[in-house]
Amino acid sequence: MNTLKGNLVFGQSGGPTSVINSSAAGVFLEALEHPEIIGRVYGMRHGIEGILNDELYDITLEDKKELEYLTGTPSSILGTCRYKLADPDVDDTDYQRILEIFKKYDIRYFFYNGGNDSMDTCHKVKRYLEKNDYECRVIGIPKTVDNDLYGTDHCPGFGSAARYVATAISEVWHDTHSYHTPMAVVFECMGRHAGWLAGASALASVIERGPDLVYLPERPFDEDKMIRDAKKILKEKNIVLISVSEGIKTKDGQLVVEQLSARKTDAFGHKQLGGTAQLLAERLGEALGIKVRGIEFSLLQRSAAHCASGVDIEEALRAGREGVKAAISGTTGVMMGFERKPGQDYGVDIVHIPLEKVANTEKTVPLDWINEEGNGVTQAFIDYCLPLIGGEPKQIHENGLPRFARLKKILAK
Repeated sequence: MNTLKGNLVFGQSGGPTSVINSSAAGVFLEALEHPEIIGRVYGMRHGIEGILNDELYDITLEDKKELEYLTGTPSSILGTCRYKLADPDVDDTDYQRILEIFKKYDIRYFFYNGGNDSMDTCHKVKRYLEKNDYECRVIGIPKTVDNDLYGTDHCPGFGSAARYVATAISEVWHDTHSYHTPMAVVFECMGRHAGWLAGASALASVIERGPDLVYLPERPFDEDKMIRDAKKILKEKNIVLISVSEGIKTKDGQLVVEQLSARKTDAFGHKQLGGTAQLLAERLGEALGIKVRGIEFSLLQRSAAHCASGVDIEEALRAGREGVKAAISGTTGVMMGFERKPGQDYGVDIVHIPLEKVANTEKTVPLDWINEEGNGVTQAFIDYCLPLIGGEPKQIHENGLPRFARLKKILAK
């Protein structure tokens, strides 16, 4: 093994999840156990922007107990960003700065925790460092509630968000069914191009409290068909619960929510979504003359650490730890991924997925996991998701409220 001595830096990027800090805990705690190889451990303030702005937290100065509390703390403890690096072959200004900071702090291990765009950042940084003969091991740690990263069976963050969505819908089911007044409720779940999270809302059907209709962006959305579907359910049950992905599109490729207004875009060109549930609820009310509600889970679905899946927490933690072990042993240029073990009992192996294969590639729901009507998911989808939402949250409570990690966040000099 080629032992590479130096310091490690870790950053978080993109939309947070309820278990992203579990991966941070995995990286930090494992790295601190190897002081003979990794001298100091740093955290980027607001992702890659922390490198560009020379703002790194010295994690070596943190209390170990506070780092352990990260497994019950939602969102990005270091701060996140949506900063897009240019192609280094076209404009290497940012990369020159990155290399300058790496040399200043003797960074030899670069860890980035995020989704598709974050893995693209990882890959670009790796290419530039290699081109400039700077030895540094680059590791991507997966994260996204959208569950759309290529090459991995699933992504940390998805299981917890799926559990929250299914739980919330099952609770609303009880509320709505306490009335005899006809009603339609539309739930909006995250999912720009991939409908994993809206599909996971059907997990509530396992306890017979799930949505009646589910619409994913993998299939063109037809508003008239939704109204017909809802009308049929109303005749049978008097109540209809509908779950949709925020990114559902019409057959001509237009986002349904764009019917409301033009959408702003972020640095990666992604349009800001939200409002689909309210729009469809209003359309149902107008067409059917019934009481309607539109519920947008929004940030709640990705920050509900109180409802996090224990399986999700452990796997996020494991991805961080295994990433450090892999890097120390000489691995670079890969994302930690999960490969499901065969057999009835759930289990996963950690696999290494080349960054160039993951970057900017999205994994969508298989079409054969969506029913023929296009308004629900199959048993195969349920069987895939169900093991991911098991286990209990790892939160400690004080005075009835969660005890979150309290990092000192001392900037390195």
